Parts: sequence; structure tokens; C-alpha cells
Amino acid sequence: MTSALSLPSPHRDGLPRVATAVAVVAWGLALVSTVLLLAARPPLSEDLLFFLVDVTVATVYGTVAAVVLARRRHVVPAVLGIAAVGGGLAGLGAAYEQLSWARGGLPLEEEIGRLQGTAWMPGTLALFLVVPWLVRDHPLRWWSWAGVAAGVAVTTTFTVAAGFQLVDDIRGLTALAMVVGSAAAAEVEWRHRRGPVAERNGLGWLAVGSLGIALSFAPFLFPFDAMPVPYWFTPVVQLATQAVYPAAVLTAVLRGRMWDLGLAVSRATLAGLLTVGLLALYLVVVPLVSALMPDGAAALVGAGVVAVAVQPARLWLGRLVERLVYGAAADPARLVRRIGSNLRTDDPDLLLEGLVADLGRAMRLESVRLEAPPLAEVVWGSPTSAPRSVPLLHRGTTVGGLEVTLPAGEALGTRDEATLRDLSAVLATAVAVTLAGHEVAAARDRLSRARLEERRLIRREIHDGLGPSLAGLRLGLQGVRNLLATDPAAAEQLLGALQEELDQRVDEVRSLSHQLLPPVLDELGLDAALTELATRYAEEGVEVSVTSEGVETVDPALAGAAYGIATEAVVNVVRHSGASRCWVDARVVDEALVLTVADDGRGVPADARGGVGTHSMRERAEEQGGRVERLPREGGGTVVRATLPVGVVARG
Repeated sequence: MTSALSLPSPHRDGLPRVATAVAVVAWGLALVSTVLLLAARPPLSEDLLFFLVDVTVATVYGTVAAVVLARRRHVVPAVLGIAAVGGGLAGLGAAYEQLSWARGGLPLEEEIGRLQGTAWMPGTLALFLVVPWLVRDHPLRWWSWAGVAAGVAVTTTFTVAAGFQLVDDIRGLTALAMVVGSAAAAEVEWRHRRGPVAERNGLGWLAVGSLGIALSFAPFLFPFDAMPVPYWFTPVVQLATQAVYPAAVLTAVLRGRMWDLGLAVSRATLAGLLTVGLLALYLVVVPLVSALMPDGAAALVGAGVVAVAVQPARLWLGRLVERLVYGAAADPARLVRRIGSNLRTDDPDLLLEGLVADLGRAMRLESVRLEAPPLAEVVWGSPTSAPRSVPLLHRGTTVGGLEVTLPAGEALGTRDEATLRDLSAVLATAVAVTLAGHEVAAARDRLSRARLEERRLIRREIHDGLGPSLAGLRLGLQGVRNLLATDPAAAEQLLGALQEELDQRVDEVRSLSHQLLPPVLDELGLDAALTELATRYAEEGVEVSVTSEGVETVDPALAGAAYGIATEAVVNVVRHSGASRCWVDARVVDEALVLTVADDGRGVPADARGGVGTHSMRERAEEQGGRVERLPREGGGTVVRATLPVGVVARG
């Protein structure tokens, strides 16, 4: 059963007007607060860091909430919007109070000033107590519901108790909030490592950001005058989390579809991480070095260490940010290799099904459809929007087409487009391999059927012709034996008849062997074999003429197929056409061997069905990747034309 707090159905669109309103209110509060603070000109103090946190929360989370809400209805951007508006109100309260002090009192100073201590609570607390449980694409389990309930309860209790000053000591509530927040961060990290692969992108950084916000409340576990860390620890840590937490939420909730925001998000995140990291490095190095050197030298050494660390840190953090923002698309080559490993499967159909499913999961698509006739269509998922079509090209030839759809409100960014092109090349290769496998299987089947047909032909000739003839010869010889003693003259006459019968059968056997594969074809080539064929059938009363051009170098297998087709066609002319003349022409034209057998007979009726000979000719042509046509001849008769690709040409 789908949870109301899990990601909604992709059929639902975003809320662009609400998104605009959230952004305008949050940014408006931040700008007004900044103007008021500048007008107050307060002295520099640690309190200004909290103001900076409030303004940053208003602008950053207001922007993130607007971006997500404009494309997708989700409870997470709603919470971010509450945090943004709350941060803006808290900043407004702080700035108004500073301006009131500077001007000697302003109306509603106490009421508006109270916002700085209360307005931030529900949104900021929900960031690490509630939001981490909700960033997912599948329904919440019971423990997730328990975590959400605990987060909402702690957020509400903390806001009411502390905001309305119902308790004097909030250390217990702070400890409880940190425990629940740490549990939420741990659950996010578990899903990052063990959860569905399609949902992992961004969760690691989300866990870090959530834990960072939770730990930033650690100083409030102690009395103000006994804090183990400086007062500015909390705002500095919360500012540091802004380097990764918003980008992690944006990436995880939008599932990597950054709509060309990826470059801005990645650069902002990288800049924030680099600034925080180098500042932390400087603050660590300077105290360590100052124990050994003068303060001035320690500062110089710290600056030098930071300068040296800039480039390695930028490269390392850059790779981390790329994976955060773009996920699988950050390294298309790695993704192509992982998906390409499926090419090792032995089943062509499972190969394409696996690759299509991997593509859909890796790119978080709604559906994928692969078309590559004559292969069966492969479909993954169910489309609900217009598809994006991608041709599958293999060595410059289109072998199929790919159609992908995304959930409603999502679109492919520049990086996704590049990844899809890379993966389509792998799919094109897989389709080509599958097509080749099917062609090999079809050729093997045609070869088996051709061999079976030849065996049937030989069996028929032996059973219907040679077998009965030999049986008759045996009976005749028995008759000769019976006549030798009583009538030698009759026996001699019978022997002569048997001799003629035997000569005729020898000719039939020779004709059959020539029909299958004449020796002259191997020795002298196709032209000589066709000439011998014409000579042999001229004795049947049909004048057969042979012409050829450029057939001397065709491959022996192709020549054998052409000779078999010519033999079948001439046999049909002699036996069935009633023709007096037959023309056989073989020539190489445009990288193909064109064989034409024409006659002046009575032709073939339009409704006539092809017999064994016609079927055999077509199979021989298909084995060579060619075709056979049977057409009426102008002036009467029939034309059989076979077009066979030359392919490999013998050079010796």
C-alpha cells in the first residue's frame, strides 16, 4: 500500500505557482532582513553568524523548494519551504530588533524580535528530524513511519515548549532531538548502502548533512557558561552543512533530473565544500604549527598548506560532487562497461531484455521500448508521456530504434542526453549481435532444409528410377539364365535389351550427379558448367543457349548455388513449359551475380503454386543472401531471375 508521504505518482505535475510564491516570500524576507540589518549597522559579533544562517536558509532552501515544487508535488519541498520562510522570519526578527536598538525603539519590537528565537524552529528541526525519512521512491515501512512520527513529535514539542518558553531547560529536548536526528541520518546511510540502487544517488551526502545539523545542537546540551566549544560552533556547522544538504535533497528528490541546473548546483556545492574544507584545514594547521613556531610563521605555514591543498582537494571533491549531482551519468564509461558486461549472455532474447531493463533502472526512466525488426519488441515499464526517440546505429547502419519516457515533470539534461547516446551505442551492438545470431540460426535452418530436400531428391530418384530399374535388370538376367539352355538366340536378344536399359540407367545416374554438383564446376568454373548443362539438355529437344560475363572469379559456394538454380530452372523448362528454346545468362552486375533463365514456352498461370523445384531455387538464393523472381517473358514464356550478392571473391 502506497504511503501518502512516499513519492507521489509520476502522473501528478508540479505546483509552479506555489513554487513561485515560496521563492518570492523567502527571498523577500531575506532581502528585507538584510536591508534592515545594514540600516542598523550593528557591531560585529557572534550573533551575526546566526543571522547569516537564517538568511542563508531562507535563500537556499527557498530556491530548492521552488525548483522541486515547480516540477513535482512532494512533502519534502513543502518542509523546505517552511524552513525557508521560518529562516526569513527569524532573520527579519533579528534585523528588526537591531534596527530598533539603533533607532531607540520601534513599534512591535518585542513581538517581531521574538521571531528570531522561534520562527526557525519547525522548519530547521524538520530538516534533520523528518525530511531524511521521506526522501525515497517507495512506500514507507513501519520503522520509517515510526521515525517520521518521532520526528514530527520532537519537532512539535521542541517548537511549542521552547518557542512559548514552557520549560526553562531545553537540554533534555535538545538531546532527544539529536538522538532522533542521528537515527534518521543512520537510516538514510543504510539506504545509501543497501537500499534500491535507483534511489541511492544523493543519500550519502543527505546523511552527512542531516548528521551535521543534528550535531550542531551539541553546545546546547551544556550551560551557556560551560560550553565545551565556542558559541559560534552551531552557526558555523549549520552554514557548513549548506554546502551539501540542499544539493543532496535536490538530487535525491528530483532523481538526478537537474534540468540544466546541474552545472550551477555542482559548482556551488564544490565551492562550498572547498571553502569549508580549506578553512577547517587552516584552523587545524595553524594551532599545531604555532606550538613550534612564532604566530606569524604559523599563519604563513597554514596559508602555504592551504595553497598546496587547493588543487588536490578541488579534484577529489569535484569527483564526489559529480557523483552527487549526476549519479550514474557522472561516469558514462563505467556505466557502459557495467551494462556491456551483459553481452556475455548466451540467450539473445534475454540479452536485450536485460540491457533494456538495466538502461531503465540506471537512468531512472519511466519506460524503455526497443524496436529492431524482425526481432520481437522489448518493453520495460509503462509509458505515460510522449517518448523520446533515439536511433540505434551500428557501423553507420540503423539497426533499430529506442524510445524512452520519463516520469511526468522530468526531462533529460545535457549529461543525461550524453549518457543515453553512449548507452544506445551499446544497445545497437547488442541488437546487431542478436540479429546476426538470428540470421545464423535462420541460415542453419535453411541449410538443413536444403540438405533434407536434396536427400529427398536423391531418395526419389533412387526409389522411383534407379531402384525399379535395377530390379527389372535382375529379373531380366534371371530370364537370360533360363533361356540360355533352351533358346540361346532369345537369350542373346534379351541381353541386348538389358544392355540398353543398363546404359540408360548409367546416364541417369550421371545426370543426377551432374545435377547435384558437376565435376566441371569445380575444375573449370560456372561458365563451363552451364555450357555442359546446355549440351546435356539439348538432347531433350530444347535448344539451350548460354551467355556469361564476369563469372570467372565468383566464390565456389556462390557458383554452386547459381548452378543449382540454373539446373532446377532448365529442368522445369524441359519438363513443364513445352518450350523449344531456353536462354541462360549469368553475369556480375553491381556487386551481385545475376542469373537469368528464360524460355519461349506457354508460361506459368498466375494462380500456379511453386513446386519442389521452385522452393529449392528460393532456398539456394536465400542461403547466399539473395532472392529469386519468376516473371512472365515478353512475347510469351517465363523468366526466372536470381540475384545473388557476390560477397567474398576468390583472387587466385
